Amino acid sequence: MAEIRESELKKQIAADTLSGVYFLYGEENYMVSTWARRLIQKAAGKKFLDFNSQHFSGDVSADSLNDAVQALPFMARRKCVAVSDLTLDSRSPSENRKLKELLQDVPETTVLVLYFAVSKPPIQKEKKWKEIYAICKECGTCLYCPRRTQSDLEKMLMTMAGKRGCHLARPEANRIFRYVGDDMTALLNELEKVCAYTGSGEITAETVDRLVTRNLEARIYDLSKALLAGRHEQAYRILGQLLEQNEQPVRILAALSSAYVDMYRVRTALQSGETALEPASHFEEYRRREFRLTNAEKNIHHLSTQMLRISLDVLLQADLNLKSSRTDSELILEQTLARLMLIANGEEKSA
Repeated sequence: MAEIRESELKKQIAADTLSGVYFLYGEENYMVSTWARRLIQKAAGKKFLDFNSQHFSGDVSADSLNDAVQALPFMARRKCVAVSDLTLDSRSPSENRKLKELLQDVPETTVLVLYFAVSKPPIQKEKKWKEIYAICKECGTCLYCPRRTQSDLEKMLMTMAGKRGCHLARPEANRIFRYVGDDMTALLNELEKVCAYTGSGEITAETVDRLVTRNLEARIYDLSKALLAGRHEQAYRILGQLLEQNEQPVRILAALSSAYVDMYRVRTALQSGETALEPASHFEEYRRREFRLTNAEKNIHHLSTQMLRISLDVLLQADLNLKSSRTDSELILEQTLARLMLIANGEEKSA
């Protein structure tokens, strides 16, 4: 068959022209789960689901899976067998061989759905996964769900709010995105909360600020802005809130370091005559997450490359201290914030 896009799968489901095998994977776990659910519902129908809709975890044996696939549907023309997050590592060579043979011999009365809503199958790196994927591509349909762009996610929030009887303007959608990040599940959970509170009508910025839980990345962005602006009270208040929420000091420092790395990369790109988005063409971590670079660009106007290098040295030393020193971790973080503010203010010239 082929590799297809989500729009093509939508047409297949609507026209009821399903393949015998589906391999669903990608960066956007929410969409992998969504398409798997729609496929299962379509393939299994609405009657006798105890017989015509079978679900297995990833460690199901090849024999058990084959028995389910080969069994006839009950009073229906088709049944569905679904496997979530199939695993291969613990399987013997004979098990893997049986699995490949099974995929090549799915009867017309069965739709087999392999979906990966949690794990990421290494189809580009490992031979056994390449073989499984090649068989699914040849005998069925493969769907890759890419990470959504910021614009896509903001439009989604606005649309979903409308379906719930609320109006979400673009600035407020952007606000939710900045607080939550690009995880679709988290975004929709926060939107559900905001819509339930609003009931109907306009969702205001005040409502978003009051109800939406900010993720670590968003809080660190606020922290870095406070550091660079010399707002020490706000910076220490954010740090205190993160620690009160039981965020691990190592995670806080890692996120803060990541924000400074973003700023350093943007600064060097601009100095080279490129745009702030240039690092996205060199580093995979920015793929469909270019907002990190645009956020970094907003913060670096008064920072030189040397200032950012010194800041990264300070963060590296703090990381070493956290992992090897007996000094209180909270104290290490507080000292690090103080030094970063001094550097941003031009008062510290070396690490």
